[in-house]
Amino acid sequence: MIKNQPVHINKWLLPFSWLYRLIVFIRNKFFDWGILKHEEFDIPVICIGNVTVGGTGKTPHTEYLVRLLQQKYRVGVLSRGYKRKSKGFVLATNDSDSRDLGDESFQIKQKFPNAIVAVDGNRRRGIKEMLALENPPEVILLDDAFQHRYVKPSYTIILSDFNRPVYEDELLPAGRLREPASALVNANMIIVTKCPDDMQPIDYRIISHDINAFPYQGLYFTQFTYKQLQPVFKDSAVEQPLDILKGKHILLTTGIASPKMILKKLEEYTDKVDTIIYPDHYSFKAKDIQHIINKFAGIPSENKIILVTEKDATRLVLNENTDEEIKRHMYYLPIEVTFLDKEDDFKEKIYKHVRENSGNRRLYKK
Repeated sequence: MIKNQPVHINKWLLPFSWLYRLIVFIRNKFFDWGILKHEEFDIPVICIGNVTVGGTGKTPHTEYLVRLLQQKYRVGVLSRGYKRKSKGFVLATNDSDSRDLGDESFQIKQKFPNAIVAVDGNRRRGIKEMLALENPPEVILLDDAFQHRYVKPSYTIILSDFNRPVYEDELLPAGRLREPASALVNANMIIVTKCPDDMQPIDYRIISHDINAFPYQGLYFTQFTYKQLQPVFKDSAVEQPLDILKGKHILLTTGIASPKMILKKLEEYTDKVDTIIYPDHYSFKAKDIQHIINKFAGIPSENKIILVTEKDATRLVLNENTDEEIKRHMYYLPIEVTFLDKEDDFKEKIYKHVRENSGNRRLYKK
């Protein structure tokens, strides 16, 4: 059986968490009573969200759904575009970058150029703008929209980090919950993400018991698969296999919620890892680039590499302060979602939902 580290709770902040719980309760009741209005749409709208702050893997799971659905449907992806420089509704084009879309939406557009990717803090307006396009999406994925109750999705997927079980956590600010763990009842599917390779049958049983999903809910377990190294600067380097990391001295530079998983992965290849850790969605400045350059130059080895995450790469590639020498050594590590079990069941339920709700699109256009 796998033993997780205990979930850290700031107990002295619990009184503020109780106040936060009251605010969340009142807000949700206002929606339930119709005082605050939500809007439904006559096409499949699938929400991918969570009940916590921090990274549970929403973007990789959204990418999984794009990859799955675009085989049969015209797919749209809508998010708020966190930390973008633009305002209002923005539709991604071939000329868009992370300043226009935010790093996650830009990353999705780069990977899936045929997807209709847009950002808007007002999700209702964003969906309407997307549906008004000449070739509108046939299904819309809402990235990180579980708390955005002004839109009522047709299907909801909630992600829960294996390493920080929601049933052991507390509401903000004592813990990292944005909603009580009881909010899982509102999901059509619950996915436990970031699962380790050595999951045992007893681990599945314990987590399934603790989450206590209803019969109508699907419960799934996923992990991340790391793909081949990609150069941050395409004109300065080429794709490399993961095996080149063996024995290398790595300078890991990240601006993500939690670098623990990538650090654990790197342990499989080398014990020489230095780190520069920035906050999530960090915008790299000239002084940060110089710090990276200086620290990399100070590594006493010729067999070295700078490694960043895929999300960081979308911001670093725009930075004009990176010199040519560093560009040759800077790579990112792409990830994809892998299901540990019941993947066919997951796919069939998603396809079934979209199939059964897609017929309404003709009526909506009329």
